Amino acid sequence: MAAGADTWVWLATAGAGATAGMALVGAWWAWRRRRAAVPDESLLDTEGPTTEVSVRPARDPLTGLQTRASFEDVLDYACQEAQAPGGAFALLYIGLDGMRSVNDLQGHAGGDAVLSATGQRLLALTSDDACARIASDEFVVLVTGDAEAARRAARRVVEALCQPLRLGAQQLRLTASVGVVCYPEHGTRPQLLQRAATAMRSVKLAGGGSWAEYHLNMTESVREKLELARELQHAIDKRQLQLVYQPKVDARSQQITAAEALLRWNHPVKGVVSPDVFIPVAERHGLIGAIGDWVLDEAIRQAAQWRDKGLRMRVAINVSGYQMRQDDFVERLARGLAHHGLRAERFTCEITETLAMEDTAVTQRAFARLGEIGAHVSIDDFGTGHSSLAALRRLPAAELKIDSAFVTDLATSADARTIVQAVVQMAHTLELRVVAEGVETGEQRDLLVAMGCDELQGFFFAKPMSAAELELWAIYDDGPRDMQFRDSLFSETTPATLQ
Repeated sequence: MAAGADTWVWLATAGAGATAGMALVGAWWAWRRRRAAVPDESLLDTEGPTTEVSVRPARDPLTGLQTRASFEDVLDYACQEAQAPGGAFALLYIGLDGMRSVNDLQGHAGGDAVLSATGQRLLALTSDDACARIASDEFVVLVTGDAEAARRAARRVVEALCQPLRLGAQQLRLTASVGVVCYPEHGTRPQLLQRAATAMRSVKLAGGGSWAEYHLNMTESVREKLELARELQHAIDKRQLQLVYQPKVDARSQQITAAEALLRWNHPVKGVVSPDVFIPVAERHGLIGAIGDWVLDEAIRQAAQWRDKGLRMRVAINVSGYQMRQDDFVERLARGLAHHGLRAERFTCEITETLAMEDTAVTQRAFARLGEIGAHVSIDDFGTGHSSLAALRRLPAAELKIDSAFVTDLATSADARTIVQAVVQMAHTLELRVVAEGVETGEQRDLLVAMGCDELQGFFFAKPMSAAELELWAIYDDGPRDMQFRDSLFSETTPATLQ
């Protein structure tokens, strides 16, 4: 072992039934006693015959955990000890999700408070010598035992770090991404931290809030995602982003009443890239703000252009969590609508149920401001979150949008039918309209109409199309003959006050 090594520990899982599931290995205590002259707070390095001692900080001042420098020595010693028969350990690489938003909205003092609390939560799972803070919002933990022990530890870390965190008068709910590598199965000593970080980043790129073991294909996958992020940075300037529009129809008359704007990326080489692929990349690389601004401006501009040609149709956009947490989002929406002479009531902001239930002061202020300007608010993906009647009553929402998963199972699942019927009845009691998305069959349509849904949307009626295609259909009747736009959407039958 190198002369400069200081503290070394292993995080041990004592089995699924253990209270904490984590304990120090006895061998460490023996080694620690041999090194008792070395202070906990520093690393002592000696080189050659000299008697001079250089002191290197071993503790991160914010969290009290080890620093990266001291943890490198921990890994050195761990690898040496693991050479014994049956010796093995794992490394958990932990990255906090959403710290960029915390720093943007709460300032660095708020960010520091989150990092400090994260350190305390990790300490509650293990000893202070078992983990380190090795980057701004990244941590590592050493676990003794086999891969199953590492998986149990990873699950505990994810569960612990996703618990609500009180920050002053606000409550935050962050998640963590955890990458797992096992030694020696997943690489040599120089490869451990890098491969654990790669596994962690693969979890982040998939949405975060979970854990994954490293495998060789991850390196190439992460490299591709990073390249995609670089290309996405220039997509707006290169006019590669496009909005397509999917009509919504009145459930009773089957006439088109509105359209939802959906984002597409027309990549010059890869073709059309699905939002399911590039939106998580945008969120993880700080690009979602610029993309959200573009979507907002483009949807308002298109709505105004249609209005000028006689088509006065409500347009809906999906609002991200990042946008809702921006202090000036509602103000920018109001300015854009005013600039084009559009009333807020003719513009729908679709906000996921999970985001709508987020108990933060910033989010609640955004909802209050949306109500003040008269925007049409829709709670999207309803049924996938944890809503309460009290919370729904406080929101300035005009409608609930039932998640497509329930619609898909309507014809085959009695449970799905019961849930949809209950949602419709509850929404109408609260004087909210109900929209069902993902309608693909006539049977689904008939069931939803019978249940009392107000609007329907899905491939059964129309697939997403370009603004030009929808305009041709609406104004020049260049579309399916069994579908038509409601007369009141056009200028000759619409009062001027609906501008």
